[in-house]
Amino acid sequence: MTARDRDEAGRARNARPRDAAGRPLPHGADGVERVPEDLVLTADEAVAEAQRLLDAGLPFGAHEVLEGAWKAAPEAERELWRGLAQLAVGLTHAQRGNARGAVALLDRGADHVRRWVGDAPAGLDLPGLTAHADALARRIEGGAAPTSDDLSPRLTRA
Repeated sequence: MTARDRDEAGRARNARPRDAAGRPLPHGADGVERVPEDLVLTADEAVAEAQRLLDAGLPFGAHEVLEGAWKAAPEAERELWRGLAQLAVGLTHAQRGNARGAVALLDRGADHVRRWVGDAPAGLDLPGLTAHADALARRIEGGAAPTSDDLSPRLTRA
C-alpha cells in the first residue's frame, strides 16, 4: 500500500506535481505551478485569477481557485461558487478528452449557476457562462472537440 501525502494536521493532500490539464505526475517530475490549497481571495481576486488561468489554458487551476472561493464564500453564495468550480472541472474534462465527464460537469455547473438570484458577485456574467456551458456540452455530445476558445470563456461582462 502506498503512503498518502499528508499535511501537518494529518489531512490527506496530493503533493504530486500536475501537468497543464491537472493530471498527477510522478513525484519529482516537472509540473505546472499549483494553486496553494490555503489560498484565500476576495470574490474579485478569485474571478481575476480564475480568468488568468483559463486564458493560460489551465482550467484545472481555475477550478482550484473557484473551489477555494466556494469553500470561503458566505453561505448564501456557496452554491453559486460551487457551480462555477464545476464549470471549470467540466472544461478540464473537455481539455483531457473526457466527453462524458465534460458534459456531466458542464450541465451540473450550469444548473447550479442558473439557480442564483440577484446581482452576481464580482461582475460575473452568469447568463453568458451558462450559455457557453450549454452550447459546449451540446457540441461535445455531438462529437466536436473543444477549441482553446471553448476552454477559456469570459467570466465577467465585457
